[in-house]
Amino acid sequence: MKAFKESILKLIIETSTNLPPDVRRAIAKARVDEEVGTRSSLALSTIAENIYMAETEQQPICQDTGMPTFEIHTPVGANQIVMKQAIHEAIAEATKLGKLRPNSVDSLNGKNSGNNLGPGTPVIHFEQWEKDEIEVKLILKGGGCENKNIQYSLPTEFEGLGKAGRDLDGIRKCILHAVFQAQGQGCSAGFIGVGIGGDRTTGYQLAKEQLFRKADDVNPIPELADLEAYIMEHANELGIGTMGFGGKVSLLGCKIGVMNRLPASFFVSVAYNCWAFRRLGAIIDADTGEIKNWLYKEDAAVEQQSAIEEAVKQSDEGRVVLQAPITEEQIRSLRVGDVVVINGTMHTGRDALHKYLMDHDAPVDLQGGVIYHCGPVMLKKEDGNWEVKAAGPTTSSREEPYQADIIKKFGIRAVIGKGGMGPKTLKGLAESGAVYLNAIGGAAQYYAKCVKNVDDVDFLEEFGVPEAMWHLQVEGFVAIVTMDSHGNSLHADVLDDSGKKLSDFAGTVFK
Repeated sequence: MKAFKESILKLIIETSTNLPPDVRRAIAKARVDEEVGTRSSLALSTIAENIYMAETEQQPICQDTGMPTFEIHTPVGANQIVMKQAIHEAIAEATKLGKLRPNSVDSLNGKNSGNNLGPGTPVIHFEQWEKDEIEVKLILKGGGCENKNIQYSLPTEFEGLGKAGRDLDGIRKCILHAVFQAQGQGCSAGFIGVGIGGDRTTGYQLAKEQLFRKADDVNPIPELADLEAYIMEHANELGIGTMGFGGKVSLLGCKIGVMNRLPASFFVSVAYNCWAFRRLGAIIDADTGEIKNWLYKEDAAVEQQSAIEEAVKQSDEGRVVLQAPITEEQIRSLRVGDVVVINGTMHTGRDALHKYLMDHDAPVDLQGGVIYHCGPVMLKKEDGNWEVKAAGPTTSSREEPYQADIIKKFGIRAVIGKGGMGPKTLKGLAESGAVYLNAIGGAAQYYAKCVKNVDDVDFLEEFGVPEAMWHLQVEGFVAIVTMDSHGNSLHADVLDDSGKKLSDFAGTVFK
């Protein structure tokens, strides 16, 4: 087993940087199904380009490399203690190499461990089997999609869908609502795993286990196979679209599992996963620890070069170029749907920074500036300078309690993130003359290439890499106006429209 640690390290790197063929096929189909020239079509092209860049440069597909979760089958008698130690060492090394972002944070004091290790991280589930080889499956599920997981207790009642009972029709309503409530905040179009039954804990575990199924398999239980097909057809009629921009494709995969339950409980648990469905596995020799073959990679990958060519051909006509710092006049001229290109200085800021700025001055002048909701993957070079390895947007809704106040206090003109923000921020944008720009969630390599220099960093020791305030020089950073300074919000419009479409399914009965 001397090679076991290196095999796990290879698995981590491959999972972080290279999407499996079944996921690529689902994304390629979405690009065909989506209407050409729409915001969702642009987002899907960017996603395809990002997938290609991550694979060829062996860098993280998305900067949020999530909670590493291992499902491991071992021969009887295998030393799981030694294996767990090797996995921890591989996790720490992958973090040091910039293939994983340091994501393990103390829940009481907010301190980042810096190496993805700590109580409860990573997650490792062992199970014995009678084979003489080791099977290791790994999923990297980011926080943005993890936050859109949801669990229902039947019977219940949904606005628009009506009563949901303890039957297949009630389960149908739960799943449709789960896709609806995620909107674009889980980096749609996404995949969902559904667990029917169990208790609150095992129901969620069953839901996540469904994500280890191949995207194009068929459920062995006929009723569930029919339900999966129904959800795939009708969830895409909600009109949520990629990134919540509106469109024909909102869901890329649905897998449902079932287990027994207590008579008093009926849980339907839904695990939402973003389009950056980082899930791979390997069969490992139990004697040497070397990889014998890969899982999920049996088929040839979908060629992504066409996405590069398509992106290159896209015209810059109609795009608004903004040089930071930005004036209020420039911001007031923007409307929802405009595509903007940002050049100049940009500052990252997430939860910890926004909370801090409510009661303190900023370390730099933010007048006319741009705040980017981003927790990048960073590596320090030998010369002491920092390099951005991955830099896609994080979910913006977490900053809703702070954003309007921060914009007004510091004179910020543009906020960039994903998934949109709420009514308080929308009102603040109008009052202060600012705009919200939606970047393409998960496109960490696409946006990392826009960063030409890391000028400086603040609060690194206090907050850790993801939450620190990084000061970046960017060029050609493309995003879409989804909330403007005139009270318009694309996110609110899509939510309202998809809610009406959800109501259309209230009378349908699934048996």
